[in-house]
Amino acid sequence: MERSSEPAAPKSIGSLRMVWRYALRYPGKIGCSLLALLVAAGATLAIPDGFRRVIDKGFSAGGGDISGHFYYLFFIVAVLALATSLRFAFISLLGESVVADLRKDVQANLLRLEPRFFEENRPSEIASRLTADTAMIETVVGSAVSIALRNLVMGIGGIFYLFSLAPGLTARILLVIPLVIVPIVLLGRRVRKISRSSQDRIADVGAIAAETLGAMKIVQAFGQERREAARFRSAVDRVLATARRRILVRAVMTAIVIALIFGSITTLMWQAAIAVSQGTLSGGTVAAFVLTGALVGGAFGALTEVYGELLRGAGAAERLGELLAEVPQIKAPASPAALPTPPLGALAFQRVTFHYPTRPEVSALEGFDLEVRPGETLAVVGPSGAGKTTLFNLAQRFYDPDDGIVRLDGVDLKAADPAEIRARIALVPQETVIFAASARDNLRYGDWEASDERLWAVAEAANAAEFLRRLPDGLDTFMGEGGARLSGGQRQRIAIARALLKDSPLLLLDEATSALDAESERLVQASLERLFEGRTTMVIAHRLATVRAADRIIVMDRGRIVEEGSHEVLNGRGGLYAKLARMQFEGLAA
Repeated sequence: MERSSEPAAPKSIGSLRMVWRYALRYPGKIGCSLLALLVAAGATLAIPDGFRRVIDKGFSAGGGDISGHFYYLFFIVAVLALATSLRFAFISLLGESVVADLRKDVQANLLRLEPRFFEENRPSEIASRLTADTAMIETVVGSAVSIALRNLVMGIGGIFYLFSLAPGLTARILLVIPLVIVPIVLLGRRVRKISRSSQDRIADVGAIAAETLGAMKIVQAFGQERREAARFRSAVDRVLATARRRILVRAVMTAIVIALIFGSITTLMWQAAIAVSQGTLSGGTVAAFVLTGALVGGAFGALTEVYGELLRGAGAAERLGELLAEVPQIKAPASPAALPTPPLGALAFQRVTFHYPTRPEVSALEGFDLEVRPGETLAVVGPSGAGKTTLFNLAQRFYDPDDGIVRLDGVDLKAADPAEIRARIALVPQETVIFAASARDNLRYGDWEASDERLWAVAEAANAAEFLRRLPDGLDTFMGEGGARLSGGQRQRIAIARALLKDSPLLLLDEATSALDAESERLVQASLERLFEGRTTMVIAHRLATVRAADRIIVMDRGRIVEEGSHEVLNGRGGLYAKLARMQFEGLAA
């Protein structure tokens, strides 16, 4: 699913079939809602008949006691109030339940998708679908559908009642219906296209806001507040322009339909007044006819309004349906191969060639061969773009190679379950991810069932316990968005503690390059030394101390290994490694 600037509009409200399938999970709520809706619609249509009785019996000479007719009206009003409140309650609960299920299923499917999907589609725009589009679905299910059904029942029921009152006049009303339907169909097509575009423009606003707020320090540091404000205003203006087009079309459609409906009713009232003067209709019948005609006209007029909401809901349902329809490209085979037990942490790349889907013209790896032995610490060195991070991505099976084989403990990763593969790998990324949660929950990402004793043990091993104890609420302290309450070194030590807690046989470490103060660097380095113990480690190295501590060093350039050996041997050769060492390692160690 690749997002385009002008997405296709939903062809009809048929896109709401997906929402209906979710609603069918709650037959009880649907049944109660429909029953309450039918009773409320019937009570509404019974009111004109009550007025007919009061007028014909109560306003005529010798009409007798009319109390019964007013009791009848009071009874109808009571039934209408009760049925309407029940309809609102059940349909609202149905809408909330459907939206909750939709959000859960969309999120669950997103969690199954590989990183490629999120490279091709903005996560902030996807988040907008989970919020703005599901809110639109909630409006449709919890309000628009109910209103549409109620007015449809009232319109059809009112027509039958009108036939019972005055067949001739009612037949003339039916002649107007085609005139009402034509503008709905013609203008509805335009509304459908604009409705889908409107949802995408709203998603753009959310994406820009999330991006700007998430990088506020950079925005302010570079003095780009005015530019970001202008960019946001431009996005909001596009939303407003799209909304104006939608509102204009719907306003024109509504004006035409209402003019036709109530113009016809006025004409019929004229003819009914003539019939009363000629004695062919009673005053009560005319009053009931006019009131029912107004209800029917209002019902069909409201349907044009609701139709626009249904079209907007169809656009939202289509966008959510696209997310639900996404199928992961990286998934377990029908019969996945079992990884050997006990795990060894052996990793091998055999003649691997790989191109990123977003950069198919550039080879990230080309005929790449590498074997990482169990218990070995391997340092990977090379210039930016050499393919170092690609090794980590392929090892965790975030991608499959275009050619060649990647093996973990001797098993081809394509033949294994990705979840089982990742269970044997601990990752410490260069850019540490800290969730907007407590320190405890951030640590437990390595093992969600870990006790506090284990959490403090790994925190001690990662040199994180001291600053964690100083936090206002200890492990319960909220870390802030992206770990805003922590320093760079503290975030790194949290990541190391998380990896220690997972205790996987294979460690992938993208060593941070952020400029830490001497004390923080010493603590992080000590934490890494404990992390390397007893496991296979593959580290993208940026520190001289890490490079020297490695059992073996490989130097990569343009997707290939160009040098291999120890620090002393490689430095003595005067090749790419020696050049990088002079520029990077010695410079950082100085």
